[in-house]
Amino acid sequence: MLASARRTLAVEAEAIVALQARLDDTFVRAAQLILACPGRVVVSGIGKTGHIARKIAATLASTGTPAFFLHAAEAVHGDLGMLTSQDVLLAISYSGSGQELLTILPAARRLGAPVIAMTGNAASDLARDADVHLDVGVAKEACPLNLAPTASTTAALALGDALAVACLEARGFGSEDFARSHPGGALGRQLLTHVSDVMRSGAALPIASLEASISHVLEIMSAKGMGMAIAVDSGNRPQGIFTDGDLRRLIERRGDIRGLTLESVMTRDPRVIEPEALAATAAREMDDGRITQMLVCDHEGALIGALHMHDLMAAKVI
Repeated sequence: MLASARRTLAVEAEAIVALQARLDDTFVRAAQLILACPGRVVVSGIGKTGHIARKIAATLASTGTPAFFLHAAEAVHGDLGMLTSQDVLLAISYSGSGQELLTILPAARRLGAPVIAMTGNAASDLARDADVHLDVGVAKEACPLNLAPTASTTAALALGDALAVACLEARGFGSEDFARSHPGGALGRQLLTHVSDVMRSGAALPIASLEASISHVLEIMSAKGMGMAIAVDSGNRPQGIFTDGDLRRLIERRGDIRGLTLESVMTRDPRVIEPEALAATAAREMDDGRITQMLVCDHEGALIGALHMHDLMAAKVI
């Protein structure tokens, strides 16, 4: 069984290596058609290549090239209406003779939509009728009967990935663009969530004056549940913070703290971040500084919010 698995992987790896060596200007023309497309790339296939076509469409869409999958059999029963003159049709068929795809081609021609064919037979009708033909032929399938599509589907999938990545790089598609296509994933949350999206503000802030007594400060800390109090001046600019940890250390050091004011016990120059910063940046700075709270100030230095590590965890930024 291990020998069989190794043979399969070797055959499919050889197919991709051979495909790499065959790349030429036709690949460049295919990529240029996709880059110039004002609409979407409509990827179509049937059977095993249909599954490959669906995955290629998904990869294109997630990397900056609007695309969708059109099932070749459903296309001839009404779904062809999805194709417009603004689109590019990427038709995938290893034999290049599938009737469903060949039926779609005249409709694409009438619309004026360019056609890119991906086949293993350069002499096939699909290859000849396309504007650009990409050869994904393989020497043999990994299937010992040389029947089940294995190496050929792997080659088609790899070439689809190559097209998607080439277009991604040509567009200058970056990590933030990728995040916008994947807002539900960890990368999306890290690159799209800003401090202003998760900070606490307004009445939720544990604010106290510099002259506030420790007893009053403790009431504020208990009511707001951020594990700290923020000392502000008359211009609402933060002057310091007093945390649960500060309280424990103060009691150990002083014992009776009832006569103290917030100004006399606070930690000055607290860590501050702007609301436009990424929440992931705040998490990194909090981790580096070994702190669990951070203040949020506007460009004039006025307090507008505060963050607790728990807020970042709840937003799944960390």
